[in-house]
Order: sequence, then structure tokens, then C-alpha cells
Amino acid sequence: MDESALIAAAKKGDVHAFNTLVRSYQRLAYNVAYRVLSDPESAADATQEAFVSAYRAIRQFRDGSFRAWILRIVTNACYDELRKKKRRQEDSLDDLLAENPDHSDMMADDQELPEEHALRRELGATLQRGLGTLPEEQRLAVVLSDVQGFSYEEIAEVMGVALGTVKSRISRGRAALRDYLSGQGELLPAAYRLASE
Repeated sequence: MDESALIAAAKKGDVHAFNTLVRSYQRLAYNVAYRVLSDPESAADATQEAFVSAYRAIRQFRDGSFRAWILRIVTNACYDELRKKKRRQEDSLDDLLAENPDHSDMMADDQELPEEHALRRELGATLQRGLGTLPEEQRLAVVLSDVQGFSYEEIAEVMGVALGTVKSRISRGRAALRDYLSGQGELLPAAYRLASE
């Protein structure tokens, strides 16, 4: 069954069709939520909330990109989680990262050498810490562009902003991330450091 048929069935109340859509997008939704929130439990909560909200609002979906629509809901759920964290003044982002420094084990290569695995984990943790330093809007734009590979147009639709705003947020986010990584010096794995000037 194609996606538009699943959407049409879900709009008519077919839970099985909606669950099929969820299975198609749950990994993407969780990955975006994790990169924005930097915490597996919060990302899982935001993803679950997003799919519950999407189920309630599926009849309101109009033609367009379902992927962008669902990620807009995920993004809003992430912002809700971030607001909750600020109100509760939970653990710092560094503490959360220390609990789970590498969330990319699912992408591990069976042929990867132990040294390569350690370097990848180290780089992943450093990049995630760097993402955590960005303002929320820049972080989301960079994650959608550079981690998930979305086009600027798709990002504009997900974020509900103009194309120029997306370009600006990505440019500023990348520059801030580059500055953060440059300042890491010895903490960044040697293979990924910029050449000394």
C-alpha cells in the first residue's frame, strides 16, 4: 500500500494504516528528537507525544509532504520537552550526555576496528555536545540539514519559517559548531582536527 493510501485510510480511522505510517517514520522522528534533546528518554517521550498528536490531527493533514508534517509535530513536541526541562531545571546537558555519550551504536559497522569504533564514539559525543551549545532553532535546522539530509525547502516546511530563515539558521549553526569544534583542541580525535596553521 502506498503512503497516500495509508494516509487516506488513517483519516477514515484505520488504526492499522496509521500504525504502518508510524513504523515508517518512527526511526526518523526519534533520531531528530534525540539530536535536538540529547537525551534518549526525552526523545522517546517527544516522539511518542508527537505520534499521539499526529493521530489526533491526521484528519487535518492536507496534501503535501507527510514527512515534513510529522517532523513539524515532532519538532513542536521537542520544544515542549525543552520548556519542561527549563521549568524543572533538570540535569545539565553535559550530565545527560555523560549518561549516553554515543547514541549511534545502531549505525555501527561489523567490519569496524575497535580503534575506529572508539574514535567514532568520541567524535559522536563531541559533535552532540557541540549541537547542544546551539540555540534550539539553529540546532534543529543543522540536524535536519546535516544529519538527516533534508532540503532547505523541506526544513522550511518542518520549521514553519521562510527559506531565507532556514539558510540563515543553518549558516549560523554551522559556524558556531565549527567554532566549538575548533575550541576543543585535544578533545577532538586527531583524525578529525583541522590542520594547524
